[in-house]
Amino acid sequence: MGDRVKVPGAFLRRSPLLRCLAIYGDMPGRFLLTATLLAGVNIALVGQQVLVGHAVQEAQHGKLVRIGPDGLLDYDRAWFWVALLLALSLARAAVQYGAGLLSLSIGQRLLTILRERILVQIQRLDLAYHWRHGVGEMVTRMTRDADKVRDALINFWRQIFETGLIIAISLGLLWVYSPWLALTPALLLLAGIAMLWSEADALVALDRRIGDAYDAVTQDLSEGINGVRVIKAFSLGEARTARFQRHVDLFRAEARAAIRHASRRVPLPQTIIALSHAWVLGFGAWMVAHGTLGLGALVAAMLVVNMLVLRIEGIGRLLQVIADARASAARIWEVLDAEPVIQSGGKALPAGAIGFRLSHVSASPLGDGAAVLRDLHLEVRPGEVVALVGATGSGKSMLTSLLPRLVEADEGRVELGSQAQGWQDVREGDLRELRRRVHVLPQESFLFSDTLAANLRLCAPDATDAQLHEALDKAAAGELLSRLGDGLETRVGDRGATLSGGQRQRVCLARALLADADILVLDDATSALDARTERRAIDNIRGLRNGRARPLTMLIVASRLSTALAADRVALLSGGRIVAEGTHQQLASDNAAYRALMGL
Repeated sequence: MGDRVKVPGAFLRRSPLLRCLAIYGDMPGRFLLTATLLAGVNIALVGQQVLVGHAVQEAQHGKLVRIGPDGLLDYDRAWFWVALLLALSLARAAVQYGAGLLSLSIGQRLLTILRERILVQIQRLDLAYHWRHGVGEMVTRMTRDADKVRDALINFWRQIFETGLIIAISLGLLWVYSPWLALTPALLLLAGIAMLWSEADALVALDRRIGDAYDAVTQDLSEGINGVRVIKAFSLGEARTARFQRHVDLFRAEARAAIRHASRRVPLPQTIIALSHAWVLGFGAWMVAHGTLGLGALVAAMLVVNMLVLRIEGIGRLLQVIADARASAARIWEVLDAEPVIQSGGKALPAGAIGFRLSHVSASPLGDGAAVLRDLHLEVRPGEVVALVGATGSGKSMLTSLLPRLVEADEGRVELGSQAQGWQDVREGDLRELRRRVHVLPQESFLFSDTLAANLRLCAPDATDAQLHEALDKAAAGELLSRLGDGLETRVGDRGATLSGGQRQRVCLARALLADADILVLDDATSALDARTERRAIDNIRGLRNGRARPLTMLIVASRLSTALAADRVALLSGGRIVAEGTHQQLASDNAAYRALMGL
């Protein structure tokens, strides 16, 4: 992934949250401007407390309000301090407002970058990865986990940066008044922060469990929405609701466990930090009594230490947020660091008409050695139409996925080309070109929630309306437009919900034809069509094949006799191998397994 975060060392690789923080390097100007504004705000805040102390000091010595020569009270000095403090407060508020807006802006930009990179990575990863991880898990990492990382990082760098300034300035000011005023609060702060930090790993583990429970909730919700027709058809509403409730209850239990842990462990270190108040007040009062510290200085010291303690107590809450975000960041980087098994080659594919050949191929869906295909051999010549038949679960879909490298063969070679121009292993070819020239149309007809025209143009963005009409006609879907009120601009709904199963399959077939591939694989992609419509579509594709400069090679996964009859040749898949090949008439005459499979 070309736009990945550059990791400067092994330390950052072990720190997922810091790796996310490094994304701010993509916006250095805004980040530095925000940091500068926040530094000004916090310096002004400490300065404001010091000025209050000076005003109190002047009041103690009778300089704030004086009696004039005429016997009247002179408030000029008091109004000076009021005007100065008010002006400083207004200026600080204006700068803080701007810094807050900039902080939110770069936080949203960070969230956008994270989600874009997750989405790009999800598209890069092979199908086996997606089979191992559910939709709910991917959605959770892009939404909940990304949001938690964004919130933590905004608070992290702002509060760590701001609190660091406050600590340095405040302790420095207390040191100026008296080293003992600064030393004890410093030790208490270190002890409290150390105790808070020691709880971070436990909070991370708890949040990891919360995240896993939330994955289950999201997955169940996704399945409940996508499978609503099945749920209604079989009256599964109560059972699915009970299942969802169990997942929600588990999520709530894990969340409560994390809250209980934080409630027990966080207050003690916050109490230790708060003892700084007592020390500054007690020791400062002793110094005032002995004349080594002015009353105004004591007031300023109390205001400063109060601000310091409040900020450090905020760090306690921040550490809990960061602990949660560390688990979310780790889950995000698990996705971003995953390397796809399937890598693109560098060679161009053969330029002319191409067929394909599989030699000694073995493959397993998850790459775990549980082979579905075993020592398989099959060759399809350029321009040939071959029907692939086999019992349910025999590996037909696995075989079709090997051609565009949606999954990878564990053993053997998958090659494109011909006897005349030679064969090239698909692993050596450019992956983008391979999937452009080898188009697999699955049985599941997926349409995006957009217009009919937008769905058709996915593979041919520059196609004219006339070409869209022609592709629909070739897919035996020409009459579909007359039934749609807005024609090509009709919105088809979520996953094409406004269309029937057969209509969706024909629209997907038209989209595949617009891709102008050299090898077209129909993985039971006409199963929802009646035999007459299916035959008309296949005959139209044959006509299209004959009119092309390069002949179109087709592999059709068939489960019906009508599909097998439309092919030049039939290959029978059984036990992970091609056990018989020939025309329909030959197999019907000589192969009992084929006759049983086709119901002859």
